[in-house]
Amino acid sequence: MNTADLGLPVDVPSTALFTDHYELTMLQAALKGGTADRRSVFEVFTRRLPEGRRYGVVAGTGRVLDAVENFRFDADVIGFLRERNVVDEPTLEWLASYRFGGDVWGYPEGEVYFAGSPVLRVEGSFAECVLLETVILSILNHDSAIAAAASRMASAAGGRPLIEMGARRTHELAAVAASRAAYVGGFTTTSDLAAGFRYGIPTVGTSAHAFTLVHDTERDAFRAQVDSLGRGTTLLVDTYDVAEAVRLAVEVAGPELGAVRIDSGDLLLVAHRVRQQLDELGATKARIIVTSDLDEYAIASLAAAPVDAYGVGTQLVTGSGHPTCSMVYKIVARAESADPKAPLVPVAKKSSGGKTSIGGRKWAARRLDAHGVAEAEVIGLGAVPAELVDSQLLVRLVKGGQVVAREPLDVVRERHARARANLPLSATQLSRGEAVIPTEYV
Repeated sequence: MNTADLGLPVDVPSTALFTDHYELTMLQAALKGGTADRRSVFEVFTRRLPEGRRYGVVAGTGRVLDAVENFRFDADVIGFLRERNVVDEPTLEWLASYRFGGDVWGYPEGEVYFAGSPVLRVEGSFAECVLLETVILSILNHDSAIAAAASRMASAAGGRPLIEMGARRTHELAAVAASRAAYVGGFTTTSDLAAGFRYGIPTVGTSAHAFTLVHDTERDAFRAQVDSLGRGTTLLVDTYDVAEAVRLAVEVAGPELGAVRIDSGDLLLVAHRVRQQLDELGATKARIIVTSDLDEYAIASLAAAPVDAYGVGTQLVTGSGHPTCSMVYKIVARAESADPKAPLVPVAKKSSGGKTSIGGRKWAARRLDAHGVAEAEVIGLGAVPAELVDSQLLVRLVKGGQVVAREPLDVVRERHARARANLPLSATQLSRGEAVIPTEYV
């Protein structure tokens, strides 16, 4: 059956099947083998930043909390697993009553991270924690990649507004998540109404080339738009001849014209010419918005141009060349037995090929210099040194299965702006380089 025939809503009620088959087969074997109830600690981290990136951005944490809350195996899901013979009946019975009852700690959403940073720590029984691996990584890898690209673009924009407009360049649900992540990274608005509805992100938009082309003349199109949306609207001026369109735009809307949008051509040259023309025609307050396959490098190249805002689509929602952060979810400690009082022992993967991990339940702190600028990401086991106690990064997100750290998206966005501002100035460089601060293990 085509899933479209099921009438599935955009908001999927359960996230339980956003997982890999082997998570459930591991569960079955652990239940049968007696290790399912062992207290365990899993950590999410990346072994390295994407090539050339100087810092990462934690994004998607709020969506992770929603996913954990909605990780439920209802009757339809259990029926699907039974029909496909994915796991046996005792395991299905266990899944039917599944509720995550452990603790989750993590870097606050919007914070920056580096190689080895334990951006999320999940604690509970092995059985309840192992099931969450795929959905957590799916969210964090996607959203953090988008937020990192957005952050670089925001730095390149130098305070000029950024419009997220990539919905048509990615999956319809990914588009909503991408818009949220872009807002965390520094974008100011989105074209995607679903993102505005779900997350309260301001939405914007006026018209495309199709609107101009459906009219007999460009003047007719501009007149219709101004009559409907007012003189403060944004008129798209590159359908035919830019100079003539700018002249018509001011003629139709008057000096109160809100903005013009340029979507093609040599944006640096055209922006200067359009600015001069607008000023000469008396529309001195009309803004210039540029689009057309922008990325952080193109935005930086327009720093000296009279551009007031940028619209970014494809490069943003694909992470500007790095669509994932390569985060992993690894068990780093487990109890010696199923006894709740059994001590935790560190465990780690020791295979070759660069996929090793460091065992043990970790803390993380950011050491600052005398000027309050970050100088190192410090990660350790055991007691936290006194001088770093107040600089710890992990906060409790879930306690005993209950979410305790939900926060408005604007708070997350502001946190990222502060975190980025506290990095060395070289963090804003777009040239390829190493992480802006080193990771130290103690």
